[in-house]
Amino acid sequence: MTDLPRIILANKKQGSLLRFHPWVFSGAIKKIEGDPKDGDIVEVYSVSSEYLATGHFQADGSIAVRAFSFKRINPDGDFWKEKIRNAYETRLTEGLADNTATNIYRLVHAEGDGLPGLIIDVYADTAVIQCHSIGMYMIKDHLVEALRACYGDQLKTIYDKSSETLPKNFAANLTNQCIWGEDKGSVIGVENGCKYNVDWFTGQKTGFFIDQRENRKLLGEYSKGKKVLNTFCYSGGFSIAALLNGAKEVHSLDSSARALDLVTQNLELNGLQDANHKNIKADAVEYIREIDVDYDVIVLDPPAFAKHMSARHNAVQGYKRLNAQAIKSIKPGGLIFTFSCSQVVDKYMFNSTVMAAAIEAGREVRILHQLHQPADHPVNIFHPESEYLKGLVIQVN
Repeated sequence: MTDLPRIILANKKQGSLLRFHPWVFSGAIKKIEGDPKDGDIVEVYSVSSEYLATGHFQADGSIAVRAFSFKRINPDGDFWKEKIRNAYETRLTEGLADNTATNIYRLVHAEGDGLPGLIIDVYADTAVIQCHSIGMYMIKDHLVEALRACYGDQLKTIYDKSSETLPKNFAANLTNQCIWGEDKGSVIGVENGCKYNVDWFTGQKTGFFIDQRENRKLLGEYSKGKKVLNTFCYSGGFSIAALLNGAKEVHSLDSSARALDLVTQNLELNGLQDANHKNIKADAVEYIREIDVDYDVIVLDPPAFAKHMSARHNAVQGYKRLNAQAIKSIKPGGLIFTFSCSQVVDKYMFNSTVMAAAIEAGREVRILHQLHQPADHPVNIFHPESEYLKGLVIQVN
């Protein structure tokens, strides 16, 4: 027996937890025993008093409980240390946690690592924590101790960047800040030999789009002697990978001047300031519509067009327009690396959308690669929602 508050589910609402899906929606709850506050740890039971899971409670939102254990546990410091250690050992197995050629990786991928509501990214000697649930934010001191126990002297900084990912009412008075170690705003990280200045203080997400690591490597393999257009380029990850692998010419396109400044910084960091490269500040669809047919490779890596199901139709139309224009505009025999990170657009819908774009463009298209997030962004087999990045490499004739 524990003294944790109890969430009692309505009749026949326990099925998803019995299948180890970690979310309990508010509509599935019959009653609450105790007085849990947002972020408190609770136990979940069936209407017949069968224990189901332990997780964080949050009344603000449709997901009322995010389960981090399906066994009765004591959620103390040792529990969280074991969770972080398990994630770390997985990254060791993947060849990431002790790799001089790549020291940028995701240590914790929320539900994919059994820690819903928590992201931890590692950049060289820095760990950046981003909490998406109040419960994970409330145990950040345990997370700091777990990270320090795991990494020892290798870790110099732990930074919390949760203010923009937590519920607005809760986060109103929170600020992103260093919560342990050296208070610095950026670090030089390495990915497959490419150097990047990672700025978690002002950068998007935790500072870098780690999930494209293997896809950037693949692009590099296709780039030798090619002219490459990298749209929605942000800090130029695909551009650097292309140039360091022998691309003849690279154009980096983004609507943000700040993003293009980051590209310039990373070019200099890799000794590419004199490379055949050009920054272009423009809207991607409008630019592609006007280009001459002379790009060998085009990268389409837009931000999420839909974060909620209600926006999915418009997102699909946006992906279709973007891909159709690129297919119309690329050189015969050219390659398009096209992606979607919209969770509500699954890989089957995305593939169908690209097919519809190819039909509209009226050109012969074949798929060479089907792309996805890398191993440090694992997909929980019981939680298909943790698979969000999908992509294709298509050849256009």
